[in-house]
Amino acid sequence: MDLNAIIENMETGDQDAALMALQTYNKKMTQCFTFTTDEEEQREDGKLQERLGELVLGFLERDLQPSCQLACLETIRILSRDKNNVAPFITHTAMQTLSRHAGIAISHGNVDCEGGVVLVPFAENPDLEIIVEALKSICNICLHNKVAVQVGQDLQLIVGIAERLKQCGEDQWNHYVRFFDLRLMFLLTAQRVAMRTQLLRELRGVSLLSNHLDATLGLCWPDTFEVGRAGVEVDPDSEEPAEMPPLSREKIERAMEILKILFNITYDANRREVDEEEAAAFRHLGAILRHCLMSSADAQDYTEEFHSHSLNLLGNLPLSCLDVLLMPKVQQGSIEYMGVNMDAVNMLLEYMEKRLDRGKKLKETMLPSLNLLTESARIHRETRKFLRMKVLPPLRDVKNLPEVGNALRNKLVRLMTNIDTDVKNCAAEFLFVLCKESVSRFIKYTGYGNAAGLLAARGLLRGGGNPGVYSEDEDSDTEEYREAKSQINPVTGRVEDEQPNPMEGMTEEQKELEAMKLVNMFDKLSRSNIIQPMMLGIDGSMTQMNSGDLRRMRDQIPQGQQLHLQTQLRLEPQQQEQQQEHKKEQQDQQQQQGSGSEDEGEVE
Repeated sequence: MDLNAIIENMETGDQDAALMALQTYNKKMTQCFTFTTDEEEQREDGKLQERLGELVLGFLERDLQPSCQLACLETIRILSRDKNNVAPFITHTAMQTLSRHAGIAISHGNVDCEGGVVLVPFAENPDLEIIVEALKSICNICLHNKVAVQVGQDLQLIVGIAERLKQCGEDQWNHYVRFFDLRLMFLLTAQRVAMRTQLLRELRGVSLLSNHLDATLGLCWPDTFEVGRAGVEVDPDSEEPAEMPPLSREKIERAMEILKILFNITYDANRREVDEEEAAAFRHLGAILRHCLMSSADAQDYTEEFHSHSLNLLGNLPLSCLDVLLMPKVQQGSIEYMGVNMDAVNMLLEYMEKRLDRGKKLKETMLPSLNLLTESARIHRETRKFLRMKVLPPLRDVKNLPEVGNALRNKLVRLMTNIDTDVKNCAAEFLFVLCKESVSRFIKYTGYGNAAGLLAARGLLRGGGNPGVYSEDEDSDTEEYREAKSQINPVTGRVEDEQPNPMEGMTEEQKELEAMKLVNMFDKLSRSNIIQPMMLGIDGSMTQMNSGDLRRMRDQIPQGQQLHLQTQLRLEPQQQEQQQEHKKEQQDQQQQQGSGSEDEGEVE
């Protein structure tokens, strides 16, 4: 049955005829996700699809049998896959109709006894299939059309979803209703700042979604910031770390949607001041996220995605709230350091190293965990010392370059010269913090050549600087390092094989000539815009060299070599004119006075 025949059956207004026609269309198109690319055919089909959409919406305004309502909503779901033909569904009337069938339309004129909003009931005994189909349709429409998102904001759809999320403890809603509620909330908050702010402020989104995540994962709270899984008993006599049973696919899917929404509404939380109430909510959320990091799904790919979303959200939390990662009591089988439970920190380190070893999309996969470790190490002494023990153990290998090897230190030093600036800077920053921002210690572990980028950016190439507030550490130099320290090349960070002196046997004049050749080569490359010569400024940062700097270099060279250098210097047009005028004046004076050396006119 083609679209024309279906439309003819719909236009009769007969419910049974419409039901049969729509069921036939839905069965045929259920797996259709791509649409024709032929321009003329697409225009014709588009007109028919829009007409069918208008007719289906008109039917939904009538009192229909549940089976006919379901068929109409299935048809809208299929039609809304085509982003070029969603015009019938983005009006206020259409979105209001769909939201009413989805059970998230709100009554603007009524409030409950506690002053909250009231959802418009679709039916006394809602059909969950109808709710799910309506939610899927709204999700498709909001995904493909920005106007629909604005209409959703006008209709306060996010308030209706939030009201239903408060019923997370009730069994009347199945997985699909809960999942597509969350998916729609994610789509709305991802595209509208106003709805992010509304969910965060007016609807107390952090607490609301944290509670929903708590209920989804089935958590229990032995202590204020210590999380467990309800119904899971831990053997206190076991020497192995307590392992939670894997989470089901449905729980992981809902949990990831919650994490994505929380990421949307907390994107700036670590860059602003938070009050005590917000800090408490973030700490509660941080404790749940720690549990997420220590949990797994029944599928490996789901586990990695779940951990990735948890890490991304942890990076949004205020730094002062990250102490919850260290708060759980040390138990049998836990990783302990300085009396603190380091299970979460060790997991973050292992996660980061796995992504580093894969070498793919480092910016997206590795940087969140690396940034989180850097900030945790900066503010928590125990975390920094534990990470330094793992990443920068006492130096014993003094014969290989710092970037050579399979140790984690070697891998991170290699990243310090990565082509991606963000990856390079984050790796350097992490190691710099582990060295307590000490320039000498940083160079010791990475070599001056690898460290130069970060030191130049901070104006620390001359050393010194404020190392920040860090605790004192004991001397960690190994015997091997102390014995070889005087022989280590600070640029490469290793003991170099003794090389013959290339200037051995040269006279002073030959050395000066080689120096002049080097200056001339630099000047030639600079004039060709191949390189930009740099020099170390007074403040320790790198600055560009100009012709004046090159002239000062010339003045430091013996007089006999200056004539050749003068012809190579690149001067600004104004300087060249001044030079020519000055030379002409000198030549005139020589002709008039008959005195002066021949060289005086050439030196300038």
